[in-house]
Amino acid sequence: MPGAGCNVSPLWVTPPRQPSVLKLLHRGSESSVEMHVLLLKEPREGGSGPDPYIKELASRGHKATLIPVLSFTFVSLNTLSDKLFQPEQHGGLIFTSPRAVEAVRMCLEDDERREQWNNDIKDKWNAKSIYVVGKATAALVENLGLVPLGEDTGTADVLSRLILEREDTNILPLFFPCGSIKREVLPTALRENGVPLDTLMVYQTAQHPDLEKNLKNHFTEQGVPASIAFFSPSGVKFCLETVRRLSGEQLKQIKFAAIGPTTADAMTAEGLSVSCSADKPTAEHLATGIAKALQ
Repeated sequence: MPGAGCNVSPLWVTPPRQPSVLKLLHRGSESSVEMHVLLLKEPREGGSGPDPYIKELASRGHKATLIPVLSFTFVSLNTLSDKLFQPEQHGGLIFTSPRAVEAVRMCLEDDERREQWNNDIKDKWNAKSIYVVGKATAALVENLGLVPLGEDTGTADVLSRLILEREDTNILPLFFPCGSIKREVLPTALRENGVPLDTLMVYQTAQHPDLEKNLKNHFTEQGVPASIAFFSPSGVKFCLETVRRLSGEQLKQIKFAAIGPTTADAMTAEGLSVSCSADKPTAEHLATGIAKALQ
């Protein structure tokens, strides 16, 4: 506090930008200092408006940028379509990624097929169990007119336990459209417990062709981010070497975040210190974890 003899200018006591200064000094708030977060993920499937992860981080006072890591090529759509339109041959459906649901949607682009789906086929599937991992996949499944089960499971491991609790070994095979890079946790758990499974690869995953260029441009223009979030083991595999090179000595200052335990394990295996792993694979849970790590 100034002494009694000090003359303090009123402008100094209440500068024009005082609210901003106070915001910066108030370290206890989640939104105390805007920091830059890099999200290594694809844009969300369907829907309009801002990406939910960018939106949730903005609400906590942080600016986020999204760089797509993966590219996808759809395959075997004719086989997928045949199986979708013969629900009587399967005991239910399993979706563990938004991309697999997108493959189904592509099979329904034909007006005649879509009408048949809406009038008859989807109801036959809804008489069975439609298992999903995560809210994003569940929302896309609902857009197809299907009723998902297990959206709160969060991982294939937890979903497999739900399936085993609900299904018998004498059911028709559960149909599992999936990608080329899938973890074997769910198929192995079902196989070991005698639950029949029909797996079909409907998309192939590869590194996004512009990934390295986009990362380099981002670091050049924005500097080293305060936090970097990974959304899959594939993302860790494709990005980490470039991130290490571009970050240099500042790598240890970055707060690394994971969308869930599988991704966190992949990060740890590569020697990264994981500052936070989302309790559930949602924008809200990840943004909360990142905001706490950045305090």
